[in-house]
Amino acid sequence: MVFSEYRKHPGQTALMALIFLFLLLFLIIPVVKVVFVAFMDATTGEFTLLNFKDFFSTALFRESFWNSLYVGVMSVVVASLFSMPLAYFTSRFEFKGAVIIQSLGIIPLIMPPFVGAVAMMMLFGRNGSINLLLDDWFGITIPLMEGLNGVIFVESLHYFPFILINLSAALQNIDRSMEESAQNLGCSGLRLFRRIVLPLAMPGYMAGASLVFLKVFDDLGTPLLLNVNNMLAPQAYLRIASIGIKDPMGYVISVILVVIALSSMWMAMRMLKGKEYATVQKGGGGLAKRRMRPWEKTMAWGIILAIMALVLAPHFGLTLLSLGTIWSFSVLPDAFTLNHFAAIFAETPEYMTNTVLYSALAATIDVVLGTSIAYLALRTKMFGREWLDYIAMSAVAIPGLVIGIGYLRTFYGYQVPWLENQPMATWWVAIVLALSVRRLPYALRACTAALQQVSVSLEESAENLGASKLASVRKIVIPLMGGGILAGFVTSFATAAVELGMTLMLVAENSDGPLAYGIYVYMQSAAGRGPGAALGMVAVLVVGLCTLISHIVIDRRQKKYGLEPAT
Repeated sequence: MVFSEYRKHPGQTALMALIFLFLLLFLIIPVVKVVFVAFMDATTGEFTLLNFKDFFSTALFRESFWNSLYVGVMSVVVASLFSMPLAYFTSRFEFKGAVIIQSLGIIPLIMPPFVGAVAMMMLFGRNGSINLLLDDWFGITIPLMEGLNGVIFVESLHYFPFILINLSAALQNIDRSMEESAQNLGCSGLRLFRRIVLPLAMPGYMAGASLVFLKVFDDLGTPLLLNVNNMLAPQAYLRIASIGIKDPMGYVISVILVVIALSSMWMAMRMLKGKEYATVQKGGGGLAKRRMRPWEKTMAWGIILAIMALVLAPHFGLTLLSLGTIWSFSVLPDAFTLNHFAAIFAETPEYMTNTVLYSALAATIDVVLGTSIAYLALRTKMFGREWLDYIAMSAVAIPGLVIGIGYLRTFYGYQVPWLENQPMATWWVAIVLALSVRRLPYALRACTAALQQVSVSLEESAENLGASKLASVRKIVIPLMGGGILAGFVTSFATAAVELGMTLMLVAENSDGPLAYGIYVYMQSAAGRGPGAALGMVAVLVVGLCTLISHIVIDRRQKKYGLEPAT
């Protein structure tokens, strides 16, 4: 039965084989290689657990392990403090500005945390603008950006929208009758929220919280730019960068990063398993909205404005840093100039051209693979089609740093003949392949959602009229999936443009570096902060425009075809 499907559809079989080969070469083998080296004796090549024993017997590595866990958990806690009031106020109460608040709440996602890390240091650091004012007015300072506190503050501020988006969606789907029943029994206020509302919204909250935890563990640039090296990701990078790809500790740390990421996803699912969150009525109806009392409105707006001020602080600080001449021990820069922007366009235009090239190629690969995998999974009965989806989506849980290290170990020994035997791992094509693998899940989900909204009857009708399978896909399916494919392309492009962990590992020459690499290089010195911030502004502009285009395309497509989100 299995082999008959392969014989009946040779084209689909060949496509499936090619996709599996791509994932095998550029995802599975590099990650397996990292795991293999972590358990290998560097001298004899035999299996050993000594590397892990050395890791946990070294004080610096133990400290980095617990610091990473601490930063991940605390980032989720602080991100929850930012997101819960915004989600609850906009879902529970009737007041003007709810749409604006929700829109501003996702602005941090446009700026990767490492881009605004130095800008946040200029605002909230020991000698930053806020502490200078507090010291002048009240004689106090707040150590927001000291050590691990700075990493937690920056990470939680940038990633809290994941909780906000998922929690808001969950609150809007709560069965209103359950809340009304609790109120009729005398439950109200904070007790109603704690006993009824929050438990029913827990799936959305856990989805957002697990994403925050994963993103914090995956982030390499923020700790490095804040000079916090006693965490797992920075230690893995520093070991490989300083000692070399033969050092086993970098691989041991990579394995631990993957295990923690997978464990966090498993724990999130485990916490929700066996509990009922379903609603009785379609859509749930959402929470019953009521008008605020004057004192409630004042308090709510005070909290919202305080959070919004923090949300916009990185963008404000980055703008000042990109336009300022000298900004040191002062509330604002001494003067303003456009020289930093002129410098990056004149001195290092390759950062921008490389970003466009790498991200466009990676996004193209992603939408081709995403469309193909979605079609095989949803429209065929090929054995193993689900595994293609599982393998492609597994890149979500694998830190970019781990993929970068895996590429170095796997492809460094292979030479590119026409490039004077340059190692393949340091060829710019390796960056494109790594970016495509890393961002494939984004395009895959967009393409899958788009295909789910295309009725199979349209394809069958075309085939009944004499069209071949390939012709029906090319002329019917793909055009109707156009909006989803474009959204997947834009999302992959935007996120690939600011990927730092992999590019730090794979960029061999400055001329091959993309935007994220250029920002990191510039930010290493005080004199380079201005140009680095200018590059950061370019990165924010690129991601912001891509995000806007993606939303416009999706909205227009849904209005044109009267589509609803796939279920």
